[in-house]
Amino acid sequence: MMSSIRNKLLVTKGDITKLAVDVIVNAANSSLLGGGGVDGAIHAAAGPELLEECKRLNGCKTAVIHTVGPIINLEVSDSDKQLLSNCYKNSMDLTHKNKLKSIAFPCISTGIYHFPKDEACQIALTTIKNWFKENGDSSIDKIIFCVFNEQDED
Repeated sequence: MMSSIRNKLLVTKGDITKLAVDVIVNAANSSLLGGGGVDGAIHAAAGPELLEECKRLNGCKTAVIHTVGPIINLEVSDSDKQLLSNCYKNSMDLTHKNKLKSIAFPCISTGIYHFPKDEACQIALTTIKNWFKENGDSSIDKIIFCVFNEQDED
């Protein structure tokens, strides 16, 4: 099972909005009204229509999956770990439910939300591995972890 999952995983550095995937996961803030990092890049690439749609809907329902990761203040709690895991699991669930085949994740919560990168990476990989154990029949065949810089790539 794990070798087949490895064949589906790819780590790349670059602009997540330029990837050829069915789903882009947006590490958003809770308002969904744009911000910095990946959220800002997606809003910039989509243009003002995305912001207007998000405002109109009081949240946004588009081809982009929006997820809000935990903010780490002092140390990572078990609740923070579960919240981060849920970001990945719920994104995979939505991709599967909509019968889509490929998904790109940014590094969720590791920027201004201060989740330790190594721990966040382990949670992401473990969550994806466990998700495939529970959803072996999934049509998802490509998961890209799109990182922002060389430190994230390691």
